[in-house]
Amino acid sequence: MNSPKKIGLIGVGGRGRHCWKAHDPQNGWEIIAGADINPAAQNYFMEHVPSAKMDFSEDYQDVLNNKDVDVVFISSPDYFHELHGVAALEAGKDVYLEKPMAITIEGCDRLLKTAMNTGKKLFIGHNMRYFPSILKMKEIIDSGMIGEIQSGWCRHFIGYGGDAYFRNWNSEQRYSTGLLLQKGAHDIDVMHWLMGGYTKTVVGMGMLSVYNRCKRRSPDTPGSAVWKNEQWPPLEQEGFSPIIDVEDHNMIMMQLDNGTQACYLQCHYTPDSERNYTFIGTKGRIENIGDSRECEIHVWTQRGPRKTPDAIFKLKETSGSHGGSDPLIIKSFLDFIQYGKKTNVSPVAARNSVATGVMGHQSMRNGCDHRDIPTLPQNVIDYFEGGQIKK
Repeated sequence: MNSPKKIGLIGVGGRGRHCWKAHDPQNGWEIIAGADINPAAQNYFMEHVPSAKMDFSEDYQDVLNNKDVDVVFISSPDYFHELHGVAALEAGKDVYLEKPMAITIEGCDRLLKTAMNTGKKLFIGHNMRYFPSILKMKEIIDSGMIGEIQSGWCRHFIGYGGDAYFRNWNSEQRYSTGLLLQKGAHDIDVMHWLMGGYTKTVVGMGMLSVYNRCKRRSPDTPGSAVWKNEQWPPLEQEGFSPIIDVEDHNMIMMQLDNGTQACYLQCHYTPDSERNYTFIGTKGRIENIGDSRECEIHVWTQRGPRKTPDAIFKLKETSGSHGGSDPLIIKSFLDFIQYGKKTNVSPVAARNSVATGVMGHQSMRNGCDHRDIPTLPQNVIDYFEGGQIKK
């Protein structure tokens, strides 16, 4: 084992809570510093991780200035990812950065360049690459059971859209670019991974048609992105963001660089919640029924009705948040830093999912024209695909 590593957190509460799993002194990992603008986050952390001795600050620079901190987990709001990520890399820290990587293509490329220049490791928290359902679908696809993948579809039903995204900063383009990027980055990345290519051209359509008609809160009233079952249906609710300029449903068509094609559809005012993927190859089709906990993967390899798949893979619920993926991705990051182990995630892939989201939004907001995805220099691709080893 290499020498023990000290961890700092930028964003202690909220999504940052899953990073608490990194505190494992027996195996050489210890959280010693944290920054959050909400002081209550420290108290909540200490209640749940009492063995940690953490210096707490409301200023993220205090974490970066701590010379004992080797690794930083960044779970701040999306519009801070570029700022905090670049600063942490330049401070000499290895970085776990929550998705989306940034809210602009330029921000992503700046992060990649900074990681290369500093030689510090950059890891993006695309935890869906550790979902059991996604891993099983990839296993089946890679086995050749359904032949060569030619097309892929994803329908994303987001029943909590009005709770999580239209009551706070997510509702504004200046903070999120849009929900095709902010929420869809997960699904675009999964489709790229399972289909073996990156989007080179995208066409988008989208509309704000429901939440723009909902009752707003005063700008002086803080937002509350808390899910409540009674906050339904949308048009009968109140307390939404005073500014809403992002679409509440989005759809894109993608032409990938390996010749395959994909579609992604996302809606934020459905009563149910699920990601439903299907991938069609030259010998069959695969589809998930449920995306976490107890779910099934159905496979068709012969002609017949949809109700009678030729193979059904039943997945049991696993422990840990987000379908058991959060503990797995944290361990993968720590093993990558400490031992150089290969990971499922890729900064290049994370950048390309953001780029597809950005250009998809540009398309839908400008007459639904087709948009080409800016490509990365080959030396950048080679560096990150080679394990981020500075020569």
